[in-house]
Amino acid sequence: MTDRILIVDFGSQVTQLIARRVREAGVYCEIHPFNALDDAKLKSFDPRAIILSGGPASVTETHTPRAPQGVFTQGVPVLGICYGEQTMAAQLGGAVESGHHREFGRATIEVKTDSALFDGVWGPGDHKPVWMSHGDRVTRLPDGFKVIATSENAPFAAVADEARKFYGVQFHPEVMHTPDGAKLLRNFARKIASCEGDWTMGAFKARAIADIRKQVGKGRVICGLSGGVDSSVVAVLLHEAIGDQLQCVFVDHGLLRLDEGAEVVRLFRDHYNIPLIHADASDLFLDALKGVTDPEVKRKTIGKLFIDVFEAESKKIGGAEFLAQGTLYPDVIESVSFTGGPSVTIKSHHNVGGLPARMNMKLVEPLRELFKDEVRVLGRELGLPQDMVNRHPFPGPGLAIRIPGDITREKLDLLRKVDAVYLDEIKRAGLYDEIWQAFAVLLPVRTVGVMGDGRTYDQACALRAVTSTDGMTADYYPFPHEFLGRVATRIINEVRGINRVTYDITSKPPGTIEWE
Repeated sequence: MTDRILIVDFGSQVTQLIARRVREAGVYCEIHPFNALDDAKLKSFDPRAIILSGGPASVTETHTPRAPQGVFTQGVPVLGICYGEQTMAAQLGGAVESGHHREFGRATIEVKTDSALFDGVWGPGDHKPVWMSHGDRVTRLPDGFKVIATSENAPFAAVADEARKFYGVQFHPEVMHTPDGAKLLRNFARKIASCEGDWTMGAFKARAIADIRKQVGKGRVICGLSGGVDSSVVAVLLHEAIGDQLQCVFVDHGLLRLDEGAEVVRLFRDHYNIPLIHADASDLFLDALKGVTDPEVKRKTIGKLFIDVFEAESKKIGGAEFLAQGTLYPDVIESVSFTGGPSVTIKSHHNVGGLPARMNMKLVEPLRELFKDEVRVLGRELGLPQDMVNRHPFPGPGLAIRIPGDITREKLDLLRKVDAVYLDEIKRAGLYDEIWQAFAVLLPVRTVGVMGDGRTYDQACALRAVTSTDGMTADYYPFPHEFLGRVATRIINEVRGINRVTYDITSKPPGTIEWE
């Protein structure tokens, strides 16, 4: 792999979006925290270009982050974004000041001159919408730089030293609120840095298979299979790489949706012929959850039992040296970032982190370079069915956190039926792929109803559907009232025990996507 771009992270909440945009341009890139880099590591990484991210600190204060000085002597193009522009200007002899007009949100920039960064996208005299988020601003440019765009409150909204191929933008091209931002990042990666743009999922798949074979050799690998996108892609990729050296374990905690366990077994054991142990531990989990109503206790109970069951099944197999996990790149970034990650961790996942220490096995993590949307692309490359690849996220604790209050078999059966009707109607309407996540919640209340001239006193349910790009923020999906009415009618007619249906229109924040 010759073409790769290094992204130096200063703690921006949207640094991951920079990587997404660069990869969308067909160029491989990695994010590294600023304080984990030195000149030796820069040289070893051998980037074709470097991007300096935004960040929450102020360049005007002492002891705030700076780029390793080797960034500017590496002889490769550099793009500074927001804080990245400011620290680049300061480190190269310019000036940055606080106390000027701040810009947060939409702004308009005026393009002053031609630049390689704007080639084919913007021209002199253009007025273009961008997204700003800064309190400080550059007030004096280093030698060799010129202004290429301004805004009302940022006289150096975009700057360039074309000779050294150093560029700085005060706005954020990585966010969707800067409509042409992805094109600017593509220009930087493909035209300025001369990257080929040949990082494809087909190339990744071939390299991943070779890496797996090299790491594993003739050893045996155990993979925990949940039926979700990540673990499914890991399982199929490993099977293509090492065949029967792979043993999958599917821990069925009895908290899955309607027929989900049987579908997992049918797809992987029967269709792919992947060695699979179906550990039906539903009785164990439901017994342990009796009377448990606190959401966090539910999660911890399920997480501990999952590890116990998985470990017990692994010991029965014996002889495996490696444990495969569906760790993704955002998980890696969270664990190494100098701030502990650009966002607060809301919950931990029971299938990440606890198993290796307990089981004393070597890790195989073939997806650790990929974002979630890239995993779906790899799934298609591997030939996984579309409905599996496009499957909505499903929580590790399953339906347990969609039943506020205590968990019983009766409640689980009721919720499964409601959820099945709801998702069926979404798919019939052709809306499934427009929605990030959709599910039903069984409410811990009973309501009075009238059916067939008789009084009912049954359960109520809530329907939830949200749109999102990464799950960090979300808004409710605006179903037409006709659709909601049709779903409610079907649920009440077909699911005995439900007599009232509500729709959750809470965004995230202030709510979370799941109810517990």
